Amino acid sequence: MTTTPAPAPAAEAPPAAPAPASPRPPVRRRPPARPRVRTVLASTAASVTALLLLVAVGSLLRQPLLVPPLAASMALVAGAPDLPLSQPRSVVGGQLLSALTGFAVLAVAGPGLWSAAVAGGLALGVMMFARTPHSPAAATAVIVALQDPSPWSFLGLLALASLLLVAVGLGAGRVTGRTYPVYWF
Repeated sequence: MTTTPAPAPAAEAPPAAPAPASPRPPVRRRPPARPRVRTVLASTAASVTALLLLVAVGSLLRQPLLVPPLAASMALVAGAPDLPLSQPRSVVGGQLLSALTGFAVLAVAGPGLWSAAVAGGLALGVMMFARTPHSPAAATAVIVALQDPSPWSFLGLLALASLLLVAVGLGAGRVTGRTYPVYWF
């Protein structure tokens, strides 16, 4: 009887490499839905009211309260009250921290365009670290580094103006039925 040798065990095939990830299908993004007319009118009225209030209080104090970054702040508060950028923590904290950043750069480098650029950029980092994101406030740092205002006067007026914007935002939230603020701190 002849015996045939047993076949050698087959070598195991190496594990198959994972299939390359297919690119994600494009996400179709659409612009936001058109807001209700009542919401547009109430938000616009709130913004105009807040900015006129800043002018009126500034006139009484004989100090300018209406500065461009505060107009942008009010646009966020009235137009997008649910965003993190619009919350009181971010409006007041972001504005004050950015102003302080501008004063710090001013103390180190003096006033000027270069200082303003550095202050505006650093303000973003300070706000992110403090969890008070508020993009209009970066412009406040720029204003401080360009104009070299009196620190205590500027900070006090800025705090007052920011609080007035938040207060008007509270009233607008009640009129529009939108939730503002979503959170305080």
